[in-house]
Amino acid sequence: MSESQYPQPAPVETRLVFWYFVAGMVYFAIALLAGFFFSLQFLNHYPFAGIEWLSPGRVRMLHTNAVAYGFILNCFLGALHWVVPRLTRYPVASRGLSWFIFWAVQAIVLATAFGLLAGHAQAIEWGETPLYVDPFVVVGLILMGINFSVPIFKASRKPLYVSLWYFSVAFVWTTLNYVMGNFIPQFFTPGAAGAAIVGLFIHDLVGLLVTPIGWGLMYYFVPVILKKPIWSHAVSLIGFWGLAFFYPLQGVHHFFWSTIPMFAQYSAVVSTIGVEVVVMTVFVNFVATVRGRGEAFKQLPIRWFYTGIVFYMITCAQCAYQALLTTQKIIHFTDWVVGHAHLVMFGVFGFWILGIVTELWPRLTGRPWHNPSLNTAHYWLSTAGMLIMFVDLLAAGVLQGYLWQSLAPWEQSLVASVPFWAWRTASGLMIIAGQVLFFYNMWRTAAAPLPAAETKPVPEPVTV
Repeated sequence: MSESQYPQPAPVETRLVFWYFVAGMVYFAIALLAGFFFSLQFLNHYPFAGIEWLSPGRVRMLHTNAVAYGFILNCFLGALHWVVPRLTRYPVASRGLSWFIFWAVQAIVLATAFGLLAGHAQAIEWGETPLYVDPFVVVGLILMGINFSVPIFKASRKPLYVSLWYFSVAFVWTTLNYVMGNFIPQFFTPGAAGAAIVGLFIHDLVGLLVTPIGWGLMYYFVPVILKKPIWSHAVSLIGFWGLAFFYPLQGVHHFFWSTIPMFAQYSAVVSTIGVEVVVMTVFVNFVATVRGRGEAFKQLPIRWFYTGIVFYMITCAQCAYQALLTTQKIIHFTDWVVGHAHLVMFGVFGFWILGIVTELWPRLTGRPWHNPSLNTAHYWLSTAGMLIMFVDLLAAGVLQGYLWQSLAPWEQSLVASVPFWAWRTASGLMIIAGQVLFFYNMWRTAAAPLPAAETKPVPEPVTV
């Protein structure tokens, strides 16, 4: 698929895309600082000791929620406002609704942050959003779905490209999942039944919102930048239906060896392995698309995208491995799981977002990048930091698991973990340094004088 194959796209609200990216990066900066401060707790150097609002547990929830809802959701919504009108040839349902949703998202994220720091969190992992915020989240998800569904339905008179398949279901799935995960355990199903539902919510938040939007965006941007169609549209639909069929059944693998009935735990094993097999078709599709185009990796967006795709395959293979009951005896509750979560949320979806922003920022601002070399340094610092953190936490998790299994004193596992925690903080500083370079480059690019009107340069993808 190439944009040249289609007529002129529908108008895109570029200022809205711009401000979604700005908001996403602001929350990303907050999330990075919160994660860094939280890591210092493990090195006995926490800077906010004794301050209730900034206690480590609350800062950790701020870190995870700022990543999921502040950074990823904002940037995905911005990218959707760029992509959907281009694929459907129709604008979103309402420009006014788009801006209302933008401000509503910022209000909800800020209210969530305030509620978490004030101690109003729900006891639901990744669903700590205070109860008084949840109804607004549900309404917001419905409005998002309506706004993007209207152009997709208009375009459905003709066969839809796979990206639109993913986008069309993401907000429907997530609305249902959010209601299930945030209200049913809280009010109707305490105990093991509630834990099973929370497990479904945790996993489906990633698999039925972040994953379909992320893959849908990759199915758009990779072919457009490469200027060649995706290798196989049929294979892409196998990945879509595999995600729809297997992913909702996996959540119980977060609670192996618990009081949840074993038939549910066994089904989670089967569905987890099943979806990883299906995911391989997506990986093959993208590798086959770029085959013979090694020079494309000189373009930073492509490099970001394919690094994220490789990380996706690593984390999915890891997911299938760690979703075995035998493996869970070792790694459950260890830092192995923390490394896995960081690779998924930042190494995959975060990398895809950074690639999209690298590609679109010059187009949104009408200016070439202030310093392309800073973007190159940003990529390498982020990639090296992510790899070091991932491997470090995996090793820490294995060590912790075997020490616990041997019934060694708890303190021994803490002492043994300290060097790994120090490396985690150091690798986090590498990631932060990369983002500082990127934020500075974004600011200088947006603040630069506009090029002379008579030249009107069209920014090209960044090359190195």
